[in-house]
Amino acid sequence: MAIHMKNEKSIVAVVAAISSFLTPFMSTALNLALPSIGTEFSADTILLSWLVTSFLLASSALLLPFGRIADIIGRKRILLNGLLIFGLSSLMGIFSGSINHLILLRILQGIGSAMIFGTAIAILTSVYPLNERGKALGINIATVYIGLSLGPFLGGILTHYFGWRSIFLFSGITGIITYLIAKRFVLNEWCDAKGETFDYFGSITYIISLVFLVYGFITFTSGGSIFILASLLFGSIFIHREHKTENPILNIKLLTNNLAFSMSNLAALLNYGATYAVAFLISFYLQSLRGFSAQDAGLILLAQPLVQAIFSPITGKLSDKVEPRTLASLGMGITCIGLVLFSFIKLDTSIYQIILNLVLLGFGFALFSSPNTNAIMSSVERKFAGVASAMLATVRILGQMTSMAIITVLIAFYVGNNPISAEFSPLFLQGITASFKVSAILCLFGIFASLARKNIRNQN
Repeated sequence: MAIHMKNEKSIVAVVAAISSFLTPFMSTALNLALPSIGTEFSADTILLSWLVTSFLLASSALLLPFGRIADIIGRKRILLNGLLIFGLSSLMGIFSGSINHLILLRILQGIGSAMIFGTAIAILTSVYPLNERGKALGINIATVYIGLSLGPFLGGILTHYFGWRSIFLFSGITGIITYLIAKRFVLNEWCDAKGETFDYFGSITYIISLVFLVYGFITFTSGGSIFILASLLFGSIFIHREHKTENPILNIKLLTNNLAFSMSNLAALLNYGATYAVAFLISFYLQSLRGFSAQDAGLILLAQPLVQAIFSPITGKLSDKVEPRTLASLGMGITCIGLVLFSFIKLDTSIYQIILNLVLLGFGFALFSSPNTNAIMSSVERKFAGVASAMLATVRILGQMTSMAIITVLIAFYVGNNPISAEFSPLFLQGITASFKVSAILCLFGIFASLARKNIRNQN
């Protein structure tokens, strides 16, 4: 029996790792292929941007509902369906004949991704005991960073030699193979909230609220604030509903009565809000202000996710022995230092100094992310594991959107409508350094949020 359980744990870890690799790989690889797609379909920038936007809208809005459904009817079932939808929609991308068709498939990929991320970490938490959970989650998080690292590199190679459709082929085959492995070898089903009802009205108001919020962030500089206000209205209706219904999709008590859960999610939101735009800002700085090629800039930027991929399993395992609150707070502090150092960047800053600072940020984020995920998943009852997993993924997307919205506003404030040229380099540099200063302040608040939560060691 012990051997059987050990084998299943290993298989679950592999399935969860590949599942978590797929979405970040597909997203970053597709970014490299956007110019080729635009040329083939004669699509303008707005249409191409919908290849990213449609995916974000679908995945962010559906994460929490699918997490709740998974807790009720089974996490394995939802994960399998998510892998199948993601794999098949990716394979269908090979035969796309128009940009509109491709956007529709990206929506389907977003739905599949929501089902995957709403369950993969929850299943890991269900299989691994508390004293092994951090290591498993650390390995899982490392695969996310590997996907982020390999996406631009492998996506560029695939697009260059085989065309952009090969990215969809690779992702589709990987998704289907993972589905077959999970269906054949993952034997158990996890539905700790079995028999409870699903809140349809709450789900609809939540979905509308999230769609408006994400779309508002994406279109913030062109009147998107009205959607953010509408999001707050529907969000208020959703919260009122969740307080009254017997089986909500989000138990508000998890946020009001569980300090470890609420503060860990707030810390994650602030961390992603502070760090997600780093790659964008440094890429912009290297290519537009320093004249580096996209390939050379990509190699420099690789330093951060590589360090994150290397250290995430180590810090995750460490969080099985050391209180995650301590490790995550230290990681947030290191990240804050890295952001402060970047706020002093100049046109003649040494490239070696930039790489070392990216390494520092990568280490800080690895020290934060795995222990923080461990804290979130270990702070709730098993019947809420799907909701907790989905909540974490939703917070990640909202943090990413917040980060991009902040730098968009700041760059526009300093630069206005001026073109990218040597003449206006000082203005662009001011916008970049201001963005890092605001990000550092967010990270500083994140340190306090991380320290404010209770320890989890004595909760399970």
